[in-house]
Amino acid sequence: VQLQASGGGLVQAGESLRLSCGGSGGTFSSLVTGWFRQAPGKEREGVSCISATGGATYYVDSVKGRFAISKDIKNTVWLQMNSLKPEDTAVYYCAAGRRHDCGYNGDYFDDRGYDYWGQGTLVTVSS
Repeated sequence: VQLQASGGGLVQAGESLRLSCGGSGGTFSSLVTGWFRQAPGKEREGVSCISATGGATYYVDSVKGRFAISKDIKNTVWLQMNSLKPEDTAVYYCAAGRRHDCGYNGDYFDDRGYDYWGQGTLVTVSS
């Protein structure tokens, strides 16, 4: 499965962006899909994940109420990011895992729960 994240850009604080994660070689209906980000000088962190069916979604506390993850029948997973803050600045990656629900040993964003990783897209939020 090949993944490609896109939709990043430069925005001002308070504005919105929508990232997309396209896949080939597989179908998102059988995969969980997560979004991760890595800010300069920081470790990668999980942002959001959606189950294979789309029935369950998970978010890191810092984005709850601002970000929304979704998937469509065209094999694309979206991350709608509203009310962006400068601390959201990072390279955003999508990843997919061969399981029904997000998580590995209770951690929604454990790397071991994801088998495929895409290239990142840069999101820059200016103050």
